[in-house]
Amino acid sequence: MAHKAKLRVTQVKSTIGERYHFEETIRGLGLRGPHTSVEVANTPSFRGQIKKVIHLVSVEEIDG
Repeated sequence: MAHKAKLRVTQVKSTIGERYHFEETIRGLGLRGPHTSVEVANTPSFRGQIKKVIHLVSVEEIDG
């Protein structure tokens, strides 16, 4: 079975002044504020969430 890569998502910008659904998407990813990071599976659902808030986060692929 092949190992699936994971994504490390780091919040680089605050959600202050952003639309409410952006704030909720950040919380849904598990981020709690600027400079926090989470590792999520590289699935279409997580990629869709990341695409929605790409202006607030940085993303890098890691071996999972």
